Amino acid sequence: MRLICGANGGNMDRRKFILGSTSALTGGLFLPGIVGSATAQDLPAGAVASGILDALPGKRPLIKRSFRPPNYETPVSYFREAFTPNDAFYVRWHSAVPDVALADWRLRISGPGVKSEREFTHDTLRRKFKSAEVAAVNQCSGNRRGLFNPHVAGVQWGFGAMGNAVWSGVRLKDVLEDAGLTASALEVVGNGADAPTLTGPDFVKSLPMWKALDPDTLIAFEMNGEPLPTWNGAPARLVAPGWTATYWIKALADLTVTDKPFEGFWMKTAYRVPKGMFGASGFESQDTEQNSPITAIKVNSLVVDPAPGAVLERGKRIEVLGIAWDGGSGIRGIEVSLDGGKTWRDAKLQRDLGRYSWRQWRYAIKPEQAGAMTLMARAHARDGSTQTDTLVHNPAGYHHNVVQKVDYHVA
Repeated sequence: MRLICGANGGNMDRRKFILGSTSALTGGLFLPGIVGSATAQDLPAGAVASGILDALPGKRPLIKRSFRPPNYETPVSYFREAFTPNDAFYVRWHSAVPDVALADWRLRISGPGVKSEREFTHDTLRRKFKSAEVAAVNQCSGNRRGLFNPHVAGVQWGFGAMGNAVWSGVRLKDVLEDAGLTASALEVVGNGADAPTLTGPDFVKSLPMWKALDPDTLIAFEMNGEPLPTWNGAPARLVAPGWTATYWIKALADLTVTDKPFEGFWMKTAYRVPKGMFGASGFESQDTEQNSPITAIKVNSLVVDPAPGAVLERGKRIEVLGIAWDGGSGIRGIEVSLDGGKTWRDAKLQRDLGRYSWRQWRYAIKPEQAGAMTLMARAHARDGSTQTDTLVHNPAGYHHNVVQKVDYHVA
């Protein structure tokens, strides 16, 4: 695969990267009250200790999980908003962050699965193809990995390796069909302008044709009505709504349509789960007898406010705010329990922002007894799935969607 980055087809050595040196940061502060016990409550001690707030350039203070490469988590308090602010959106990279000027950016379409190669600038893509947008949750595959017990290796994310946004651009389907798809086209391989590291291969992923041709799968240039931040994939990124963010290739530079299953490390070795553990993958060309690629997001919910550990006033009416989401069937309902799961009552769903978006919900409580109180919330999706009561343990720490238990103190 060839990557096009400069106006004259510059190679990888000529690219600029945000190196993530300490001079680029404003400094870290350990602020437990801001990080929030919603993150610290269930994390291993090492992950809690690493949960300092750092402000990347152009970002509000986020929870730093690693510095090289930059992996920064959104504090749960920002999920009070229907759409996560761009400058509070989490950051996830496997390598140094490329800095590609929009005027220099090129997208190349090639491979044995297309009838003719194409190369586009940003302007030609926007002029030639109809604009499209989708509201969708972008969730790291390892979100909540830090809550796994027993512990598993990897970035020790809490609850905030995700965000909800309106993504705008052009349909991947339209761009691929413009190049002409052959009868043998099997997968679409996306590569970004980021470079491989000294310790790992280039981050390259593929999509099955059915997902690539879904009208909601986009080449996005904006999020929430503004240009993509560099930290979140500028100048363009893939948007594969309903699937975990490993497929949402950032700083997209190259699309190769293959007639064979893609064999790259990040498909064949990484981002996989035991076959059948979470149902069919929907990506049969990448399935093996032992395992499958992680694909669709599992139904989940999160209590946002009051934060876990908060002190609630006895006899005072309090409105609990939360969010719920799944892989695209949409949220059918939310139930809340105050007695350890013996009885459940329906929460009130807020406005439906689209089947890939999260759905806000509210539930009023009025604690009458002083002391400890635990609230549980579970989501039900329209496809019949619901959150699990027990962790489905897997080696890479994916799909943590256990019903949340939030502890408060009533005084």
